Amino acid sequence: MRDQTVPRALILLVGIAGAVIALFGLREINSIVGPVVLALVLVIAVAPVRSWLAARRAPTWVQVAVPFLVVVLMLLGMVGILTISVTQLVSLLPSYTKQFQALLAESEHWAGTHGLGSDVLGKAVQAFDPGRMLGLAQSLLGSVIGILSSLFLIVVLLLAMCLDAPMTARILTTGEGNRPQLVTALAMFAHKTRRYLIVSTVFGLIDAILDVIVLSLLNVPLPLLWGVLALIANYIPNIGFIIGLLPPAMLALLDGGVKTMVLVVVAYIVINVVTQSFIMPKFLGDAVGLSTTMTFLSLIVWTFMLGPLGAILAIPLSLLTRALLIDSDPSAKWAQALVSGKMPNG
Repeated sequence: MRDQTVPRALILLVGIAGAVIALFGLREINSIVGPVVLALVLVIAVAPVRSWLAARRAPTWVQVAVPFLVVVLMLLGMVGILTISVTQLVSLLPSYTKQFQALLAESEHWAGTHGLGSDVLGKAVQAFDPGRMLGLAQSLLGSVIGILSSLFLIVVLLLAMCLDAPMTARILTTGEGNRPQLVTALAMFAHKTRRYLIVSTVFGLIDAILDVIVLSLLNVPLPLLWGVLALIANYIPNIGFIIGLLPPAMLALLDGGVKTMVLVVVAYIVINVVTQSFIMPKFLGDAVGLSTTMTFLSLIVWTFMLGPLGAILAIPLSLLTRALLIDSDPSAKWAQALVSGKMPNG
């Protein structure tokens, strides 16, 4: 009798094709998927508040209202600060045209004095053109307005998920007998996501406060905006630090010169190295469970699918994907080792 086993190569190709179709399908509805995932992650983040209230026998409406209000006030505050600050930035940038022209002339003179090609240095300095920065700022303002337009959907989803959270928890508990691996995987996803968000938020706030203090001492304009940007960029793996550093460094160069820019860069690097490289890993540990390569790939994939929101939610989305496709499968220990970069136990 002939062997009817499907070739492994065919299974792999079909799996890749299915993944590509799913990814492009999700990308087409990213305006819906992004807010849904953000609402889910925020509900997971404030779940301990609901559990604390439930343990103290608070009324059900209090268990729903308090976590909901915490998240909504946080979102409104952050969006409000971003909107006001970016509006100020858009009105401020045109005033730096003269400083930019002087900087361009100085760079060309310096290049000619040292025998360097002025064209290359001139193109590099032109990256700081206030016109381009104004376009980026206006684009950022458009993104903030886009977030505001999605805020109603996010708030409605938050309310619905907060209302359903107690029942969802009970359903998962009753499912332990039928699909124990899946229930355990989802519980670990919630635990890792919550730990990642809490630790990242705490250290992001520390970084943001220190950045605001440094920028204020150096008289860099709009320090509050750059502090909020540093907090948001802290959730973006691998390249978040650069994203948070470039705008204030450019503005410091135009406003205070090279010395101020160097001081900003040095201060950001010192703060980031101390908090993110030395202190934060001791609290976060191996909560993420993703190798450096997988973290970077997840950043690329989710940003491609969901845009800037995908970059911020790259880690939680990857943890959810891992829980559904890998951790819930008892035979996928090799895949767990592949995505985590660690040899499996046993």
